[in-house]
Parts: sequence; C-alpha cells; structure tokens
Amino acid sequence: MISRIDLRGDALTEFPSGSALRALLPRADFDVAAALEKVRPICEDVHHRGDAALIDYAEKFDGVRLDQVRVPAAALTEALEGLDPAVRAALEESIRRARTVHREQRRAPHTTQVVPGGTVTEKWVPVERVGLYAPGGRSVYPSSVIMNAVPAQEAGVESMALASPPQADFGGLPHPTILAACALLGIDEVYAVGGAQAVAMFAYGTETCAPANMVTGPGNIWVAAAKRYFTGRIGIDTEAGPTEIAVLADDTADPAHVASDLISQAEHDPLAAAVLVTDSLALADAVEKELAPQVAATKHVEDRIVPALRGRQSAIVLVDGLEEGLKVVDAYGAEHLEIQTGDAAAVAGRVKNAGAIFVGPWAPVSLGDYCAGSNHVLPTGGCACHSSGLSVQSFLRGIHIVDYTREALADVAHHVVTLAEAEDLPAHGAAVKARFAEGEPGWHSGWKVPTT
Repeated sequence: MISRIDLRGDALTEFPSGSALRALLPRADFDVAAALEKVRPICEDVHHRGDAALIDYAEKFDGVRLDQVRVPAAALTEALEGLDPAVRAALEESIRRARTVHREQRRAPHTTQVVPGGTVTEKWVPVERVGLYAPGGRSVYPSSVIMNAVPAQEAGVESMALASPPQADFGGLPHPTILAACALLGIDEVYAVGGAQAVAMFAYGTETCAPANMVTGPGNIWVAAAKRYFTGRIGIDTEAGPTEIAVLADDTADPAHVASDLISQAEHDPLAAAVLVTDSLALADAVEKELAPQVAATKHVEDRIVPALRGRQSAIVLVDGLEEGLKVVDAYGAEHLEIQTGDAAAVAGRVKNAGAIFVGPWAPVSLGDYCAGSNHVLPTGGCACHSSGLSVQSFLRGIHIVDYTREALADVAHHVVTLAEAEDLPAHGAAVKARFAEGEPGWHSGWKVPTT
C-alpha cells in the first residue's frame, strides 16, 4: 500500500544534504506554473466584468446560478442557530485556544537609541484589509476559517472578508458550517465565490467587494496559481500545495499510532503526502501491517486515502539511525512533522526545518488541526526550509521611524557623504551638505562649497 525508500548504508554519504538529498525523497507533482496560464483569463475577466463574471463562474464551476455573490446577514445568523451544539462547542474551544496562543504573538513598538539624539523606532501596523479563503471542495473546513481569522483579528486588522465556494446543496450559499464559524468570529462580510475568481475578487475588487491588501487561506492548485498571479499586487500567505505529514520514529513508537497519523493526512486528498522516516525495520513492517485494517475501517478509501498512500509522494524511508533521520526530515521540510522517538522533546529541539512539530505520542497532527492553539496554515512542498506558518506577524508590517537631532546628524554626516560618493550618488551627499554651512559643526573640511 505504501512504497519504501532505503537510504541506509552509503546513500546519505553520496547525497549529503540540501537539494541532492531532497531529490531522493517523495513529493507530489504540483505544477503551479502550468496552472497559472489557465487562471490568467479568469482573473482578468473578473477584473473587467466584476460581479457578473463571478456569477457566471459560479454557474460554470459550482453548478449554481446566483442572484448575488454576497451572503445575506440573515444566512449567517440562521447557520449559527442551526449548528449542532457539539460542533459549536468544539469551534468555540478551538477559537479560544487559538486566541490564547496568537494573542501572545503581538509585537510592541521598540525604540533603539543609536547615538545620543539619534533613535530608530520600529512600530508594527496591521494590514488594513484582508481577504480570507475557505475551501469547499472535497471537505468543508471551518477550522481553516478560525486559523486565518484569529491571527488577523489579534493583529488588529480592521476590515476582513471571507470567500468560500457556493454549494448547490445549500441554495448557492457556502457550507452552513463555514457560515456559522464566520458568525462565531464576528465576520459579517462573506461571499459565495470559489477558486481563482475569489482571489481575483479580493485583488481587484468588484461592485460589491472592496479590494484587499492581502489574501490568505488554503485552496486547490487554481487558488495557489491565482495567488502567484497577484503576488506584488497583494500580499499572500503561501502557495499552499497538497498537505503532508512526516513522522520521525524509532522502535519506541507505537505502530498503530504512526499508521493512524499517516492515514489522517492521506484522507485530505489523493495528492496528500504521508512519509515515515525510521531506523527500525521492525517498526516499518509493523506500520505497513497496520495500514490495511485501519484504512479498511474508515471513509474516503478509494478516492483519497489509497491513492495518497500509493502515490509517489508517500513512502517509508529507512535510515541507519536518528542522526540520519534528522538529516532526512530537515531536507524534506515537512508541513507537519511528528517526533515519535525516545526523548522526543530533545529530538524536536534539533529539527531545523518544519512547518509545525508535534512532540511524542500524545500530540498528533489532528490536535494541531483543531485544538492545540497552534496555527494549521503551514508551508508545504518543502517551503518550511525558508517560510513560516500563518501567525499574527503575517498580518503586521514593521515600519522604521528615524528621528535624529541636528547634532546627531552632524556627527555622522561625513560618513553619509563618503558612502554616497562611493556609490556615485552625489545628490545623496548634497542633501546632507545642504543642512550645514561651511565652518559650522557638521561641515567637513574636505567638502567643497556648492557653486551656483
């Protein structure tokens, strides 16, 4: 059901690190560049026709003809009133824990005195308006509404709108659980728009939706391609690819736990990646033996789980020891990395590249998806080697405020002029010279008096 990659012996000596090792590891095909050309005309159609284009694409892609794209306020209220009490309680707890964690990420202004009379203050300013995207394809993800909205709200974003695909089964509205989550979070601007056209709506604005400064939220390859198309015009969180889990485990791990965690990510999508890295052949055999009965006992078997586990993106990777295992998981840069080894906390502390790390047998990825308090919008496709997951910081911009007195500028003026002239930018230096008269403090003996 799942392939094996044997990196024992001399394999890691031949491919010591970085891209060479990464090329040996499993990964899904996810060609955003190819999808880009297909979303370009959709995005430009939304630019030119606005809401009319959005309504046409809802009919074409979602099978429903809308009268309007904005969801009425009454629909949000009705969705919350009709929500299963147990689901409501779970969402409220997820929101509470996420707020607890993300509130601690707020950053305060900080002033550094560089010299007497010269300071640089860094202040943090939230993005003014954010567009959030909640998928609505194979599954419904109210948890993703929480993970995107909470850090934006804790950052102080004042204007927030959410888009989610219209559902024919719900009269052209997004899934009611998505709407209920919006109501719980106080998001009252919601649009029944999916795919690349939703990103275009936020990027360009339409008759009913004001343009946003930033778009966040997971989606399919068309959403990722649209984000790439608009990079530079708007800020984005990441070009999210298929979800992935890597488990670094030794012979202390419970094979039933490991198998269940691999399956939990495989049920997202046929392209989802499930990777076990282990130095224990006995564990590898036991996990493989566990997969079949656990898969048979769950849902989404033939359309998601089996294709995901059998796909080129999933494998059991055999290594000689823990050191080699750490080398492999750092090269892989997993979205979700579980450490199921002896002294798991110490091992986790040595990991350099991961979107989120789950320590020991009692912190499965599923906990992070919903109620750990951490954020589950994480870098995929190896991007954890250079990028972070969504946080309050994602929605903040650092602005430096430079405040120097005349005396502080005078003290460094000759260095500024010297560097300006070294870069052949004499007007830069002249802008400093213009502030001082010959012979007074700040004027340098080597400077020439400006001539007219």
